[in-house]
Amino acid sequence: MEEDSLHARNKFLFFNKAYIAEFVYGGIDGAITTFAVVAGAEGASLGISVVIILGLANLIADGFSMSVGNFFSTKAARDNFDNTKATEYWEVENMREQEVEEIRSIYVAKGFTGDLLEQVVAVITSNKEVWVDTMMKEELEMTQDDRTPVKTASVTFFSFVLVGSIPLLSYIFTAGSDSPNQTDLFLYSSLLTGTALAIVGSLKSVATKKNVVAGIAETLLLGGLAAVLAYFVGDVLERILL
Repeated sequence: MEEDSLHARNKFLFFNKAYIAEFVYGGIDGAITTFAVVAGAEGASLGISVVIILGLANLIADGFSMSVGNFFSTKAARDNFDNTKATEYWEVENMREQEVEEIRSIYVAKGFTGDLLEQVVAVITSNKEVWVDTMMKEELEMTQDDRTPVKTASVTFFSFVLVGSIPLLSYIFTAGSDSPNQTDLFLYSSLLTGTALAIVGSLKSVATKKNVVAGIAETLLLGGLAAVLAYFVGDVLERILL
């Protein structure tokens, strides 16, 4: 029963809370960058097929690039933790007295004195694993990240592609129809993207216990600014080059 309760606390909707940041920021980045491509293509008055090709190419390439970066970032953090922990084990085994004094100094700073201080130091230094864990947390302020590089990269890529595909939906579903109004397609894409960003922004705010309205406004503002910049860059380049 207690295990089920703990499992429930680690979940938000169907997400593992440990990976919620990867999902949220991957989704926001995917939606903003893909919509920026759409807006830039619209500003340059490119055709529907070009919008789809550029959008999908960006979606896969940027999603893969972001997930690879996330993989190596998480792996580097885990490797650094493991290497530092191995160093602490070596110091405990080969520099025992110095490490005992470091434990004593840590608990003196916390207000422990006299016999109680010596008892705490004796208990901690009697168990090598507890000793090293204490040094990692109290001296170095390092904690183990339980997230794996493969899972963080996978969640990032999945959310990037899932949410990032939304700005393209109106173009994809009308690609085979006769003479669709491209202005209307861009409007639909804008509305869909705004909705996606609002949902992901609210998800971020609820999961992190922040103001939901502020979270939605922040993501919409960032997405809007990126789209406006891309649109006008596309428009200017179209006038100069085409």
